[in-house]
Amino acid sequence: MINYSTDKERQYHIQVAPGEAGRYVIMPGDPKRCRLIAEYLDNPVLIADSREYITYTGFLEGEKVSVTSTGIGGPSAAIAMEELVKVGADTFIRIGTCGGMSLDVKSGDVVIASGAIRMDGTSKEYVPVEFPAVADIQVVNSLINSAKGLNQPYHVGVVQCKDSFYGQHSPETKPAGYELINKWEAWIRCGCLASEMESATLFIVGSYLRARVGSVCIVMANQEREKAGLENPVVHDTDMAIRVAVAAVTRLIKEDKGE
Repeated sequence: MINYSTDKERQYHIQVAPGEAGRYVIMPGDPKRCRLIAEYLDNPVLIADSREYITYTGFLEGEKVSVTSTGIGGPSAAIAMEELVKVGADTFIRIGTCGGMSLDVKSGDVVIASGAIRMDGTSKEYVPVEFPAVADIQVVNSLINSAKGLNQPYHVGVVQCKDSFYGQHSPETKPAGYELINKWEAWIRCGCLASEMESATLFIVGSYLRARVGSVCIVMANQEREKAGLENPVVHDTDMAIRVAVAAVTRLIKEDKGE
């Protein structure tokens, strides 16, 4: 495709050039989380600040590691991954927030997605819906072992990914609410852990690009626990999910080096 960037060395949206990003990338949605995550790296440097995409690059275990924000939802997340792969990245961990769905998924817990329900729109423009959105098993195992090592309560399983935040939280107000409500109940009955907005797209794009992709989210709250009258505080601190992701990248680096 045409590179519309004024500097042809740089990817159009993320404005990162070859050599500036690491093989390993941690991907928060919120650009403001990038600096917080970069503080866990050695010698982090701000590489680019373009649109919703902020990129820092530093080091872990002597290996170059980047942090790039994706913004909200599948379209911008897919763009970030496409362009990062073009500059040399091949291993990604999404870090973000989610809303619990299963009653045993509590605020402050970590959810590690092994797969995702494709209620997004972006992934459908990559491959038909029959193709599953699944995480890379090596990345999933690294996230699990990291959560265990940090004594962090965690859950592993399927998450639901949607494009409409308010379609989840007030489906009865939407013209298609009948479908949203019925499908939500189906996801819960099948054991879906939580709801978020990016993992399904990233898993599918990663499959297409032959990249390793995983996802770890902190549970902000659980609307199903609220409905059931159970304890349901709102948690905004994402630090534990960040620590799990950083520890997982460190494990992957060591494994890839054969250590």
